[in-house]
Amino acid sequence: MIHHYPHSQTGSSSAMNMIAALLEQRTGQQIAANRAWRIETALKPILRARGLATLDDLVGQLVATRTGELGDQVVDALLNQETSFFRDAAVLDQVAEATRAMVASHAGRRIRIWSSGCSTGQEPLSLAMLFDEKGMREGMAAPEIIATDVSPAALARARAGRFSQFEIQRGLPVRRMLAWFDGAGSEWSAKSELLRRIQFRQQNLTADPAPPGKFDIILCRNVMLYFSGEVRQRVFGTLASAVRPGGLLVLGAGETVIGQTDRFRPCDEYRGFYRACEPGSDASRAHG
Repeated sequence: MIHHYPHSQTGSSSAMNMIAALLEQRTGQQIAANRAWRIETALKPILRARGLATLDDLVGQLVATRTGELGDQVVDALLNQETSFFRDAAVLDQVAEATRAMVASHAGRRIRIWSSGCSTGQEPLSLAMLFDEKGMREGMAAPEIIATDVSPAALARARAGRFSQFEIQRGLPVRRMLAWFDGAGSEWSAKSELLRRIQFRQQNLTADPAPPGKFDIILCRNVMLYFSGEVRQRVFGTLASAVRPGGLLVLGAGETVIGQTDRFRPCDEYRGFYRACEPGSDASRAHG
């Protein structure tokens, strides 16, 4: 889709269009024309670092290098990595509740959870803390947590488990800070026993297959917002292929499957969650 971005102080409309097109080509994500300011704000550090005056100069370098490493930097800067520990805590509490119920009804089977679009790792780390605190490890296997993101830079931070004072204080009470993180200067590092509970992998939701195996719960919160309707349907197909029959999908508060896909239906037990349609159901046959 071609957006018509306004001319700005740092770039022409055509430069803005080319940069936004690069982001969409690489990740499927779109930037609405009324949010063009995000392009300028996100790319200012790259302009400064390379001694460039305008976005047009940046596009010139992108063309000259056939995007290359610079293209990776531009795309990474444009990705919205907004996240925090225990974001929408009530939702995560429901995930823990649903996990306990699955453990109880599937004795001997390890529950698998996929945190998709995990950014710098706060969501899967929050889940790992929550499962431990709620006694998920008492007499039962802790759920397996796979966390993926399209951004190599975000994943590098997630794997390292290092966060600023601001990031740690945003969502973590002192009790959790001290229990799960070690302070060093202005940074806090997740303890190795916490990081070991999560497998971080790079994955592009719009182009790559899902991680191997079937998942009982998939979290894909505040990711669909940035996709076109066509891309969204494709991503729902990827998620549906990865979830066990009857498994759960968790979206962001402003997202829904209604009118988007027939592979999931609203869940009766957990508000705001979606249940994968069973094979052989009317919805499943419609996609068979």
